[in-house]
Amino acid sequence: MPLRIGFDLDGVFADMESALIRCATDVFGEAMIERLQDRAKEGSSSAETTTIADSEGASDTTGPTVADNTPPILRIKMTPRQTHRLWRHVETVNDFWQDLQEIEPGSLARLHGLATERRWEIIFLTKRPATAGATAQVQSQKWLESKGFPLPSVFVVQGNRGRIAQALGLDIVVDDRPENCLDVVTDSKARAVLVWRERQQGLPTAARRLGIGVVESMTECLDILVQIDTIPEEKEGVFNRVMRILGRAARS
Repeated sequence: MPLRIGFDLDGVFADMESALIRCATDVFGEAMIERLQDRAKEGSSSAETTTIADSEGASDTTGPTVADNTPPILRIKMTPRQTHRLWRHVETVNDFWQDLQEIEPGSLARLHGLATERRWEIIFLTKRPATAGATAQVQSQKWLESKGFPLPSVFVVQGNRGRIAQALGLDIVVDDRPENCLDVVTDSKARAVLVWRERQQGLPTAARRLGIGVVESMTECLDILVQIDTIPEEKEGVFNRVMRILGRAARS
């Protein structure tokens, strides 16, 4: 059976944060953004944290806390009121999601080539809020096509990523948010891969203990997916393939 893989968009392929900083500069002015960036650098060691609880109820802390449908800008430290105001502005921007840059240029084209060659079934999952112009789904589809992935399947979703993964029968989900990966491993049979580009800085120590694989780039992620797909399924199930290969990559 071909692998069924779900990919998040923002923070995995799409550089939403740079676009949000440009919008924040329009709203608050360049001087204010510089002050917020300085505040973020000064407060990085004491930032609010996202909690990942393990199966025994113990917890581990990492990374900035995020609102359910309004991801933070990690490079500037905004108040909730400022964040709300920024997102109200984003909603007025025509086709905001269609104009983002690719974090790792060529990664989507490579994914499409691998999916075609290996008959992977790819679904893109996102919680993007609506903006002016086309729907978030159509904007996302056009963006993916422009980056080398034609005929993409895009689901604009709400709620628990694990239940969504279970309902869609996914084998693997790739996401940049630890809480989404936690939902996947606790509420579905899918395996989660966390894209964490900070070179282990602030990495949830509970991630690997809970069966969440961790990669530092989409290049590394795609290389590992190829390795997983190379092992015959009748010899080793998807779960064991993911954990063995990701565990080996972590030790190297």
